[in-house]
Amino acid sequence: MLNNLIKSRRERSLSTSSNKILADRLWIKILIGMALGVLTGTLLSPEGLALIPSQSAYALGEWIKIPGVIFLSLIQMVIVPLVVCSIILGIAESGSTENIKKLGLRLVPYFLFTTSIAISIGIFFVQLIKPGLSFDPSLIEATLSNAPAVPAQNFSDLTVPQRIGNLIPTNPARAELDRNMLQIVVASIIIGLALLSVGKTGKAFHDLCLSGQTLSMKVISWAMVIAPYAVFGLLCNITIQIGAKSLVGVGLYMSTVLLALATMMGVYLIIVRFLGKHSPSSFLAGIREAQLIAFSTSSSAATMPISIQCAEEKLHVDERVSRFTIPLGATINMDGTALYQAIAALFLCQVFHIDLSYGEIGLLLITTVGASIGTPATPGVGIVVLATILVGIGVPAEGIALIIGVDRILDMCRTTINVTGDLAASTVMQRFYK
Repeated sequence: MLNNLIKSRRERSLSTSSNKILADRLWIKILIGMALGVLTGTLLSPEGLALIPSQSAYALGEWIKIPGVIFLSLIQMVIVPLVVCSIILGIAESGSTENIKKLGLRLVPYFLFTTSIAISIGIFFVQLIKPGLSFDPSLIEATLSNAPAVPAQNFSDLTVPQRIGNLIPTNPARAELDRNMLQIVVASIIIGLALLSVGKTGKAFHDLCLSGQTLSMKVISWAMVIAPYAVFGLLCNITIQIGAKSLVGVGLYMSTVLLALATMMGVYLIIVRFLGKHSPSSFLAGIREAQLIAFSTSSSAATMPISIQCAEEKLHVDERVSRFTIPLGATINMDGTALYQAIAALFLCQVFHIDLSYGEIGLLLITTVGASIGTPATPGVGIVVLATILVGIGVPAEGIALIIGVDRILDMCRTTINVTGDLAASTVMQRFYK
């Protein structure tokens, strides 16, 4: 009776807000916002129809994107408590430590396996197409002369043993302040296991986490009210900024990334079919809302509650699987981001005529896997992590200026792959969990 009551409260805490998010066909409104944003940006862009002077267009773009800035700020404000509470509750209500052990021993190797496949696909296509060799040399000097400084991640100076030892946060408050998501996830897993072990003694803390999850979801549901306007503003501003010229200059690079991402999508469908024993067509139909939210927000974290909703209601994944797998995957399973980073790194190597041996490419694969784990699930962070990878292979970090103009568009696409990967993992883990 008590377990049924707890389950009912859990369902209300997550599903009620998620249902409101998906109500009134929000995905249609977001599609309309995307289309209008690109159209308006093209009309105003100096590289487009230029209906108004360029300075006025740039200033107007800053005003238009305000709903997008507010939207992303609301999401980032609550994403840490939402991830923490979801993981703790997912473990605490799993039934036993044996269930978590069985799930974890399959889930972590699976994540590493798919991330390695994604990076390998990226390396294959960038080496096959070689988009960097066709890049216009005249654009390099002009772009780099105005290149902004790109900060590097703190973990770039840590050795592998130091990174392993750094997994458990000695100061959880500091980990939250630094947005070190990997430390936050590890701490959440430990607390969840402890809560599971103490039983009824931890009921008060369990209820606190339940309240934290409910409050976080309420804020996200508020943010989703302005999602169509946020998408319109963000896409309008980025279209004003980049124009058509930037797209043409790195068109082959963009095509390489998109082709590799599409191939990874095919890999997921194969995994879902043969490992998850799930129809690929019904899988895609069940996750379309999550994919659209991921594409429009460029944030796996913002999409997490929708992903859980789709997994449980459309894919029929047990909540003990979905509410552990998806929050964890949103932090450490960044296949689309890892694939993109591999392509971007090798693309810039080709642009600057830096030849890498097979051993160095293999090292790049390992480095990218490590860098993608724990990457914050927020927009634009992939470009910052990329700066760290570039330093390790001798490419000037300022080279990012060559591709940063189209990063927002590619960020939307790779986030969609990240979320699809988490949902595919849920279907696979559901089969093994039984």
